[in-house]
Amino acid sequence: MLLDKDDFLEKINKMCQNTLMQTLEIKYTEAGADYLVAKMPVNSNVHQPMGLLHGGATVALAESVGSAASLMLVNLEKQEVRGIEISANHLKSKRNGEVTATAKLLHHGKSLHLWEIRIVDENENLISLCKLTNMVLPKRER
Repeated sequence: MLLDKDDFLEKINKMCQNTLMQTLEIKYTEAGADYLVAKMPVNSNVHQPMGLLHGGATVALAESVGSAASLMLVNLEKQEVRGIEISANHLKSKRNGEVTATAKLLHHGKSLHLWEIRIVDENENLISLCKLTNMVLPKRER
């Protein structure tokens, strides 16, 4: 991790203002050298028509936490991260409460990062298991 974990959590949560992460109420809560944790409430904002957690919202949570986790491993002044592939297996449904996503590093290469993201409920029941591949690029002028 290039930044202090508390500084990183503050920075990444601030970066999420006015984004999908704010809309979904995703909050980053814990960081370590090779993992990042985020939480998301399960309510009508993230339901599909049957009143269950939408798979797309789950994948958005997974990609958000996995992409942010890659940011911990790069020089933010010189590099940026892009998600290039994500897969998800939805194993259990959820109607309300909260889910927690933990991204754990599987591969840390110069140009690719591979993350496993486990999304669990309050009782540690596995809701979804995801895998995310991120590409590390030189930062471009905007």
